[in-house]
Amino acid sequence: MENNVQEYVTFETTTKDGTSIEMAVVDEFEYKKQHYVAAAVINDDMINEDELYIYRSILSEDDFSVEQITDLKEYEEIANAYLDMQ
Repeated sequence: MENNVQEYVTFETTTKDGTSIEMAVVDEFEYKKQHYVAAAVINDDMINEDELYIYRSILSEDDFSVEQITDLKEYEEIANAYLDMQ
């Protein structure tokens, strides 16, 4: 039996209530010359790809950081663009 283990790039973010959670990057894309990641919450080493969240990604030479998209209209536009790419 073959064991396929997929490795993900991860990052930590904070929820609205201040809880720190670990996210896995499951996809990355560009929209309107801006870089974004689609990420899923990691629970007990499991990733639920049924619930993806979009974050703006800031790339540096050897790392990246993410920032939440706080404007609901902007988030919906980017999320819809991502879904159209699928």
